[in-house]
Amino acid sequence: MITRVRLKDTCRLVPSLYPSAGILDRIAAPEDLDFIFELESWSNDRISTELGILHCIPREDWLVGRPMASVVMAAFCHPRPGGGRFNDTARGAWYAGTELATAQAEVAYHRTRELAEVGVWETRMQFRLYLANFDCAFHDVRPRTPENLPLHDPHSYAASQAFAKELMATGSNGVIYRSVRRRGGQCVACFRPALVLDIRPDAHFEYRWEGTPKPVVRKL
Repeated sequence: MITRVRLKDTCRLVPSLYPSAGILDRIAAPEDLDFIFELESWSNDRISTELGILHCIPREDWLVGRPMASVVMAAFCHPRPGGGRFNDTARGAWYAGTELATAQAEVAYHRTRELAEVGVWETRMQFRLYLANFDCAFHDVRPRTPENLPLHDPHSYAASQAFAKELMATGSNGVIYRSVRRRGGQCVACFRPALVLDIRPDAHFEYRWEGTPKPVVRKL
């Protein structure tokens, strides 16, 4: 099912150590990057760190020349190891919760899993909140139908990543789905950088793990 959605102030939390401006904000057109690649090769640490797998993404999907372009493209150029619910390691997606509490629950779950893997429960992380709007058609898998159930598996991305790969091949804009980490929450996974509208930084939050898997969240 495809649904036209108009969403305002969707929430995405990104570690504060990543800058909110970069190369892609300042160039006027994708073709201008060719000159940068000539001056500084892909092996240059600064370029490769910022642009990630940009060269694997079709040029028509590049977002450049507008504020926060680097922030948006970073979501696509730096996929999480193993991928996300609706993307694999070949290309990332812009994930956001329709409410702040949903975005916070998603971040807490994934970061807590990372800490569990290394057995460390005494740490803190800071995150910057980005707000963004959407006005487009997404594939809607929120209905609790048998075919949508595997897409919300809390323990495996196998079905949802295969589903997303099929959608990408057909030119889909992305998916709107039920949050698996917060009951009643909703999320979007946007496949097209240009559809992330009016993105702007907002608050900062600190997540502090104090010996337990449940973090204390504080607005800075």
